[in-house]
Amino acid sequence: MEAEKDVSIKQYTNEEVDDDGRIKRTGNVLTATTHIITVVVGAGVLALAWAISQLGWIAGILVMITFSSISIYTYNLIADCYRYPDSVNGKRNYTYMQAVHAYLGGIMHVFCGLIQYGKLAGITVGYTITCSTSMVAIKKLICFHKNGHEAYCKFSNNPYMLGFGIFQILLSQIPNFHKLTLISTVAAITSFGYALIGSGLSLAVVVSGKGETTSLFGTKVGPGLSEDDKIWKVLTALGNIALACSYATVVYDIMDTLKSNPPESTQMRKANMLGITTMTILFLLCGSLGYAAFGDHTPGNILTGFGFYEPFLLVALGNVCIIVHMVGAYQVIEFLSSVNCN
Repeated sequence: MEAEKDVSIKQYTNEEVDDDGRIKRTGNVLTATTHIITVVVGAGVLALAWAISQLGWIAGILVMITFSSISIYTYNLIADCYRYPDSVNGKRNYTYMQAVHAYLGGIMHVFCGLIQYGKLAGITVGYTITCSTSMVAIKKLICFHKNGHEAYCKFSNNPYMLGFGIFQILLSQIPNFHKLTLISTVAAITSFGYALIGSGLSLAVVVSGKGETTSLFGTKVGPGLSEDDKIWKVLTALGNIALACSYATVVYDIMDTLKSNPPESTQMRKANMLGITTMTILFLLCGSLGYAAFGDHTPGNILTGFGFYEPFLLVALGNVCIIVHMVGAYQVIEFLSSVNCN
């Protein structure tokens, strides 16, 4: 292996390789910021309106800003661990798990690996459910469009979940499918697509004066909502917001694209600030507009939960964007997470 590595390195001059012998990286703050935004803007953004409806204007906005601030702080700490033992001149940690092993040792490496695999399983299950829900939503949209909004249009998600799983297995057989630049590009475009469609439709409702009544403190306990249900929904809302802010599994994959001067940690700190700030603005926009449009009746997902029926084609397009994003993101995230578990 060492001989093969030496041969591959000799193919390049010293000016063409980095300190670890790999081809010189060319990424910068702007590219890293773009990667962060692409990762965090997922289907979860469409559930933030529901989260704010449970927490209310005050707590909802405060929690988003607080979680974003925590994200900036923690991801800056993670960025400083890209190299070991020195954050500027130390040896590179190419994955999150390598950093854990270098800084915390073998026991924590195993423990963190179990958590990573658990998260991987949760992400893939979530993507499967989200994609199948959007498929069913499109079928329901067609049914409602043809037969009216009061028509009986109920379909099972099971065939679509099964089909999604089979399709992902087939895609996984394509060599280096996860590395195709087109996948990330399309996923990024579609993620912004459905986020903007959801926000735009919500804004149209608010501007037309048809927005529902909102509250500073969220949904109230009453005949239709017990205290236990309220607590559970508040905790779920907090989890939704926290999950939407997460991109820990791909931090080092992003950093491994950055040029080494200025130091990667310095560039990543700036990218974290820019990316998370942009993310927070987008999240506040989507969540606030959705809550202003639907109030206490905000659905869990403003596109798949049938907050909107019309315009038919635009709502359907939003769900198509979700499906395309889930198909590509499933492959990319699964690969990155599995690599980080090594």
